Amino acid sequence: MSKHTSIDPSDINRRQFLAVGSGLSFSLAIGSAMLPLGASAQTNEARMAINVWVNIATDNTITILAPTAEMGQGTLTTLPLILAEELDADWSKVKVEIAPPNPKVYGNPHPLLNGGQASLASVAVPGYFKPLRVAGAQARRVLMDAVSAKWGVPFSELTTQNSTVVHAKSNQRISYGDVAKFATVPAELPKITDDDLKKPEQFALIGRTHIGRIDVQSKVDGSAQFGIDARVEGMVYATVLESPMEGAKAENVNTEEVMAVAGIQRVLTLPFGVAVIGKTMESTRVARALLKTKVTWNTSGATASAGFDSEKSKADYAKQGQDANAKAMDAFKRGDAGTALGQAAKTIEATYWSEHAYHAQMEPMNCLAKVAADGQSAEVWTGTQFSFLATVVASGILKTTPDKIKVHQHMLGGGFGRRIAPDIIAQSVVLSNITKLPVKLILSREDDMAAARPRPMTHHVMKAGLDDKGELIGWRHRLVAENVDAIAAPARFQATGGKDYVGWNGIDLPHYGIPNALAEGVREMRGMRVQPLRGIGAGYNKFVIESFLDEVAFARRMNPLAMRLELTRADARANAVIRTVAEMSDWNRKRKDRGLGIAFADYHGTLSAGVAEVSLHRKTGKIQVHHYWVAVDTGLAIQPINVLAQLEGAVVYGLSLALLEELTIQNGAVVQSNFNDYPVLRMADMPEIHTQIVPSKAPPTGMGEVGVLAVAPAISNAIFQLSGKRLRHLPMSPARVKKVIT
Repeated sequence: MSKHTSIDPSDINRRQFLAVGSGLSFSLAIGSAMLPLGASAQTNEARMAINVWVNIATDNTITILAPTAEMGQGTLTTLPLILAEELDADWSKVKVEIAPPNPKVYGNPHPLLNGGQASLASVAVPGYFKPLRVAGAQARRVLMDAVSAKWGVPFSELTTQNSTVVHAKSNQRISYGDVAKFATVPAELPKITDDDLKKPEQFALIGRTHIGRIDVQSKVDGSAQFGIDARVEGMVYATVLESPMEGAKAENVNTEEVMAVAGIQRVLTLPFGVAVIGKTMESTRVARALLKTKVTWNTSGATASAGFDSEKSKADYAKQGQDANAKAMDAFKRGDAGTALGQAAKTIEATYWSEHAYHAQMEPMNCLAKVAADGQSAEVWTGTQFSFLATVVASGILKTTPDKIKVHQHMLGGGFGRRIAPDIIAQSVVLSNITKLPVKLILSREDDMAAARPRPMTHHVMKAGLDDKGELIGWRHRLVAENVDAIAAPARFQATGGKDYVGWNGIDLPHYGIPNALAEGVREMRGMRVQPLRGIGAGYNKFVIESFLDEVAFARRMNPLAMRLELTRADARANAVIRTVAEMSDWNRKRKDRGLGIAFADYHGTLSAGVAEVSLHRKTGKIQVHHYWVAVDTGLAIQPINVLAQLEGAVVYGLSLALLEELTIQNGAVVQSNFNDYPVLRMADMPEIHTQIVPSKAPPTGMGEVGVLAVAPAISNAIFQLSGKRLRHLPMSPARVKKVIT
C-alpha cells in the first residue's frame, strides 16, 4: 500500500482549515483582561501565590509571570521589572516565567488589543504598565498586612525595601520569604488606587541603567531555548513544499521517487502543499528537493491570485490612484482638503511606490506538535507572537476546545509580525493528527519565502496646496494597496466597514498643524497573503509623507528642518525630538560629497526623528549611509539601555527595507527564493548609529517598531540634498537609483 496520501480537504473541514491554516483569520476581541484570581488562603507553603502575576517562595525567590513572547524586544525583562518596582523586590532574587495563553487573565487592556494576549504593535509596555504596577502594589500590601498583624504594629509604620518589610521604630526587619511562611492571601485582594503607587522620583528599578536584560546570558552561552530547539521522544521531522498561493493544488507528485529516500515515512498532499515526513531533518531536505523538481500546481482554484504580476499591475494601481470615481474610503480627515486645494495659489503633486517586503526573520519557521491518540488534545512547542491564537487554531483543527491545547512558548528568533500568523502551527497539528506521532515541522528558507506573508505593494498619490503667502493650507494622500486587515484581521475589517487599521497606520497627521488634510485608501484585491510587518503601514506611509513634505519645503523655499519645526510648534513633544536630532547631527554643518536628510515619525504614542548622512556612487547607483542619528520620546523609559538597543536594531531593519528588500510576484507566486536574490543589509554597509532619549513626563509607550519609520525618508531626503533628484520608490536599490540619477 502506498504511503503517499492525498488528503481530501473535507476530511479536515476544508473551509475551517483554510481559514486557520493558511493565514491569520482571527481578530480576537477578548473582554477585560485583568480579572483577579480569587486565590484561596495559603499558609506555610513553600511558594505563596499572591495574585495571578507573582508568587513568593520561602527562600526569597520571587517569580513573576511575563504575558508576552520574547522575540528580542526585551519584554521578558521590562514587564516583570514594572511589577517588581511596586513590590519593592530585590531584583537579584526575581525569576521570570512566561504566562500561559489565557487572555481572560493575562490579556492586554490596551485599546488596540482590547484584552487579547499577543506580542505585536509595540503595545506591551503601555498596555500592561498600570495592571502590573497594581499587581506589584497588591502583593506588597498583602505582605505588609501580614507583618502588621503578626507584629501588632500599625500598617502606617511599616515600609519596604529590597524584598524586606521594615519597622523602623522597633528596628525589626523581615524578608519577604520569611513573611511567605506565615502570610495568608485574602480571598479578595487589596484595592489599589493611583495614590498607592510610587511617584517616578521613588523608582528604584525603573529607569536604571545598571539593570540588564535577563535573556542575554542564555543567548550568549547557548542555553536559550528557541522553537527550533524543541525535542520530544519519538518525534519525526517534516518539511513542506508550500503552495505558492491560496487555492493552488499540487499535481504530479513524484511519490515513489521521494519515498525511495532513506528515512522517509510519508508523503502527504494537503491544501497547504506537499508534506514530507521522515526520521531525520536531513532526509526530509533531500526528499523535499526531489519534490520541487517534479510537482506542478493547478491554480484553477486560485482565481484571485493566479494572474497577479506585481510589475504589470502597476498600471492598474496608478489608474486607481488618479481615478476620481475609484472607491476611496477616508482614513484621516481634518478640515476641508478639497476646498483648500481647489483654492490654493500653488499646488505640488507627486506619486510614490513601495514594493512587497518579506519579514526575513533569522530563525526558520518551525513548530513541534504532539496530538493525543484520541485527537482531542495536543501539545505545541513553538515560538509564536500569539500563543492564544495557537490554541484556537489547533483546537479548531481537532474540533475540540482551546483549553485542551497546551502551548510551550519558546523564544523567537525574530518575529517582525511573521510569527503572528498561525500557518506553521496549523500545519504541524494537521500532520501530527494524521500520523499520530509528534511532528517537528521546519520550513526551509525557500519554502518560507514561497509562503511569504508580505507587506503589501503600495501606490501613493500626493497633493499639497499653498496659499498666496506660501503657507501650507491643504494636503491629500491617496493610498492604493491590498487591505491587510481583510486578510489578517477580518473581524475588524468587517466591523470597520472595510477599513484597514494595519495598512493605513501612520497615514494620519496628528502632530503636524496642517489645517486641511485628507488621507484615503483604495483597496486592491490581488489575492496576496498580506500580513503585518514591523512598522506595519507606517513603514511606507511615513516614507511617503516625510519625503513629500520635503518636496513641499523645497517649493516653499524653506529648510526642511525649519518647516517641520513650524508644523509642530503647537506640539511640544514632537518639536523636541526634531530639535534634538538636529542638534545631534549638527544639521547646519555642510559635508563634502555627502547629503543630509531629516524625517519625523510617530507610532502608537512614541515619537522619533532621524537624520541620515549619505553618499552616492553615481556609476552603480549604490547609496552608502555613513551616519544615522535618531532621537526618541518613548514617555517614561522603563529600561533606557534597552530603548537604545531597540532603536539601533530597528534602524538596521529600516535600512535594509529602505535600500534592498523587494519581493516580486509573477503568476501569483513569489519570484525570490532565498537571500541570494532577496538581499538584506550586510555588516559592511552598516552606518554609525547615534541614539538619544528625549526626557519625557508622558506615560511609557512602545519601542519595537518606531525606529524603523524615519530611516527611508531621511535617506531619500538626503539624496535630494546631494543630487537634486527625488527617490520616490522603495526600496532605493542601486538599479532603481541609477535610473533616477542618470
